[in-house]
Amino acid sequence: LSTLNLGSNNIKFNGAQALAETLKINEILTTLDLEFNSIGDVGGQALAEALKTNVTLTTLNLAGTSIGSKGAQSLAEALKTNTILTTLELQRNLIGDNGAQALADALKTNPTLTNLNFWANLIGDNGAQALADAIKMNTILITLDLRGNLVTDNGALALAEALQLNSTLTTLKLQRNLICYKGLALSEALKINSTLTTMTLGHNGISSDGCQALAEALRFNLTLTTLDLRDSSIGDHGALALSEALKTNSTLITYNSIGDNGGQALAEALKINSTLTTLDLAGNLIGPTGAQLVAEALKTNWTLVSLDLQNNLICDNGVLALSEALKTNSTLATLDLLGNSIEEVGALSLAESLKTNSALTTLDLQNNLIGDSGVQALAEALKTNSTLTTLYLQSNSIRSNGAQSLAETLKMNSTLTTLHFWNNSIGDGGTQAMAQSLKINSTLTTLILAGNLIRDNGAQALSEALKTNSALMTLYLQNNSIRSNGAQSLAKALMINSTLITLDVQNNSIGDAGAQAL
Repeated sequence: LSTLNLGSNNIKFNGAQALAETLKINEILTTLDLEFNSIGDVGGQALAEALKTNVTLTTLNLAGTSIGSKGAQSLAEALKTNTILTTLELQRNLIGDNGAQALADALKTNPTLTNLNFWANLIGDNGAQALADAIKMNTILITLDLRGNLVTDNGALALAEALQLNSTLTTLKLQRNLICYKGLALSEALKINSTLTTMTLGHNGISSDGCQALAEALRFNLTLTTLDLRDSSIGDHGALALSEALKTNSTLITYNSIGDNGGQALAEALKINSTLTTLDLAGNLIGPTGAQLVAEALKTNWTLVSLDLQNNLICDNGVLALSEALKTNSTLATLDLLGNSIEEVGALSLAESLKTNSALTTLDLQNNLIGDSGVQALAEALKTNSTLTTLYLQSNSIRSNGAQSLAETLKMNSTLTTLHFWNNSIGDGGTQAMAQSLKINSTLTTLILAGNLIRDNGAQALSEALKTNSALMTLYLQNNSIRSNGAQSLAKALMINSTLITLDVQNNSIGDAGAQAL
């Protein structure tokens, strides 16, 4: 046994002490996960003592274990002599500045720890400054997670100064802190640092000025591949600055109020940029105009493989433009249009593009309003499309007729592997049609039918299909109206079926008889 996961098991300090004694003599275990137990400082101290002599454990997960500064200080002492541990997860504890300072001191001499997670630990500027001093000389650590703490501009300034000297850290996570104006020092560090590939600053107070400073840094930096500014207030001016930088640099942009003007700037950058593969514009205020401009860029861009436009305002007019682009674009593999008020017209246009597009593999249309007519058009396209493998249609007001159309397609489609139908209203009629298709289809591995008004008749039909289907591995039926008879039918099918590995029937009414049968 090399991996032991005991997360969320109501283990207290006594249990941790027993495990610690075992670790002193065990020479096989490499991973121990104790997350979300209440071992406290006493349990943490016992494990720390074991780490001084253990020679095999490389990963220790103590997330959410009620460890405070004393437990952290004990772990720090152990790290000064331990030469095996590479990953230490301490998120969601209470180590504070004192605990962070102790662990920072250990990092100055520890020769093996590469990943350290301090997410949500009440660490302020003093702790951040101590960690900054440590990474000035540490040459091993590659990931430092300080999300959800109390680091302000002063702490960010210290970290920025450290990044100018450090040559090994590749990931620094700082979202959900209190970094504002002085955090611009991080931009200056990026002009010099040549190893950092990921920096997350979302949910701070980064404004348009801060974003412009970061954009300026990207003109010089040649290594950063992921920049997360979600839920900031960079505005159109910030987006414009980043767009200019994107013409020569590849970054990831997420969750900012950029609007159509910002979308236009990014679209212009896409026409020139030759490295960006993922563009995340989710949760902005991009409307049909912004979507049309992005669509125009897609007609000439040949590197973007993933475009996330979820939770914007692009509506049918924006989708019409994107659909036209998909007819000629040959690289985009993932398109996320969740929550964009797309109706039948938009779905019809996407369906037409799928008849000729040979690149798209994932299409997400969750939380729209395409209805039966929209899904019927998509179903018709899937009869000839040979590349789409994943289709999300959750919460789209689809009823039995729409499900029946898609079921007919599944009888001949040989590429779709995942179908999400959560929270529609297909009922027993639509479910029975799906079941009939499963008797023939040999490629669908995941079917999500949760929240679809399915009763025993629908469950029984699926049961019959499972007796012969040898492809489906995951079936979600939660939040329906399946009773004991339906559950018993499913149980009988499972005695024959040898491929299904996940069956979810929570929030039904299967009762004791159904549970016993399963």
